[in-house]
Amino acid sequence: MAAMAWALIGVFGAVFSLTLFLHRSLCGESIRMSKRVTEVVGAAPVSIRQQELSFPLLHRFIKPMLAGAAKALVRHIPAAGTETLEKRLLEAGRPWNLSARELLAVKYVLAGLGALGFMELWKLAGQTPMQSAVMAFLGCIAGWLAPDAVVSSKARQRRQQVEKSLPDVLDLITVCVEAGLGFDAALVKVVERSRGVLADELFQVLQEIRMGKSRREALREMADRMAVDDLSNFVGSVIMAEQLGISIGNVLRSQSKEARQKRRQRVEETAMKAPVKMLLPMVMFIFPAVFIVLLGPAAIQIMRAFGF
Repeated sequence: MAAMAWALIGVFGAVFSLTLFLHRSLCGESIRMSKRVTEVVGAAPVSIRQQELSFPLLHRFIKPMLAGAAKALVRHIPAAGTETLEKRLLEAGRPWNLSARELLAVKYVLAGLGALGFMELWKLAGQTPMQSAVMAFLGCIAGWLAPDAVVSSKARQRRQQVEKSLPDVLDLITVCVEAGLGFDAALVKVVERSRGVLADELFQVLQEIRMGKSRREALREMADRMAVDDLSNFVGSVIMAEQLGISIGNVLRSQSKEARQKRRQRVEETAMKAPVKMLLPMVMFIFPAVFIVLLGPAAIQIMRAFGF
């Protein structure tokens, strides 16, 4: 049996070696030539069909289907009353490139799906029609408020990132200005050396300035998009210094110092809130477990002593 196994392994190895030798003899030169051409000329362009097939099913089928349904629904939604949604989308960085009317369409769709889903689940649970209607109403409210919660969460995360990175960005702008660069050149250096939400917004400001928009207007629009108090104070100070002819270096230095102080105060405030936030999980989860471990054996002995 062992001899037969070794014979099969030998035959397999011989066939594999022979196949590899023939492949290298017949196709080795063409493979080397194609590699050389790729190194010199570059890779061959990938067709559009191959690029589309490389995307996951979510991007190739589900997302276009949802986009088409949203566009069809948007046509029947009035444009009035969408200013607040548009402002919130700007503060959130316009997630998924949604417009205000598209977000409103998504809210309508999710409200309907939430009502239908909650009602069907409650019917399957064997509840009364009245209870199913109440659950459908709750599902409608949940579906309507879910997109608002997502947009608010993204806007809050962007504000936190800007508040965290603003002092460092102001320090870099101050150093560049004091080294002899202009304000726009300092913004270019910040964009080159920084990453994050604030760097992207400053890059957009530079693009708008290059397209002909005034610096004052571009900075003011950035502050309105972000809705961050520290950034609004910085933009207001820069605009005022430009109007009054004040040295922008002194303004940047004072703004940087103030931003660092505010960041330190926010960190201290968060640290002081931590014990209060930890109190509830400690009372609900940690203290009962400690009481069981400490008082459990004593309770068992007392029950045995009294014959329970």
